[in-house]
Amino acid sequence: MNQRTGGLGGSAPVIDPAEDRLRARIRRAPATPDGTRERLDGQRALAAHWRHRGDYRRAGLLLTLTLAGADALVDRPNLLAARICTEIGVLGKYAGHFARAERSYQRALEIFQEAHGAEHDTVATICHNLGGLAHARGHHVGGEVWARRAVEIRVRIHGPDHVDVAADRGAWAALLDGCGRHDEAEAQLRAALAVFRRAYGDEHYEVAVTLHNLAALRQRRGWFPEAIEGFREALALKERLLGVDHPDLAPTLVNLATAYRHLRRGSSAGAHYARAVAVLSDRVDPDHPLLAAAQDGLAAVATGRVSRVPSGLGHG
Repeated sequence: MNQRTGGLGGSAPVIDPAEDRLRARIRRAPATPDGTRERLDGQRALAAHWRHRGDYRRAGLLLTLTLAGADALVDRPNLLAARICTEIGVLGKYAGHFARAERSYQRALEIFQEAHGAEHDTVATICHNLGGLAHARGHHVGGEVWARRAVEIRVRIHGPDHVDVAADRGAWAALLDGCGRHDEAEAQLRAALAVFRRAYGDEHYEVAVTLHNLAALRQRRGWFPEAIEGFREALALKERLLGVDHPDLAPTLVNLATAYRHLRRGSSAGAHYARAVAVLSDRVDPDHPLLAAAQDGLAAVATGRVSRVPSGLGHG
């Protein structure tokens, strides 16, 4: 049962201790109603682990099976189904299955509101995620409403300096930027970055995302040298945290490449577009918008076309 990734040329297999622990948790679940819930939640956690590693297709298959099992439970409200739907929504955003992601988030929102009311962390999380999904689809005005609601709920629960509020501010900033409200977006991002650095230090994923988004805001304003500096800082931090071939590097690679194109640095642009294509090709659908943007950029470098400035924010 333990997952191994075999090496080339007879090298030793790589053991993933986190996956081993999750699989053991699933195996140990007893054949009781509570044990069934524990097994299904373990499968949800395993799928999330695969998503974090960039294995989107396998995560999606497991989540489909896991949700079917949760739907067979008699629980009302079915909070386990809501947690699984939330994970399906997150995965759908990354993999480009936007319609399924929205349906899953809306179902989770209904269940969480039934269970907890409108002022709860789980409700704020779904509002945050619906805003992020709207951003990925280019629906900035509608998404801004969801993102603002997430911030307002979370501030009332935790106060303004909580890390969850900071994460909500980052998502809101992406949509404010898409609405053309750039000064408001920058203010939200800087507030979020200060909270993350106080809470986590400089070597953290949320810091990397916020650095990317501040760089993207500079790029939208046409400040390309400053944008390149920010994207390079965000990319280096992501590489240290995630590895050099993780698909979540792709948004930063594409934006960095586009900034290089605007400065007529074609070789640097082409190298970063090509790398984005490489990290995405085996992990997302062929029509995924980020993969399409990287492929189009790579072709444009060859023909000398000048890029439009992408929105860039809110990828995390």
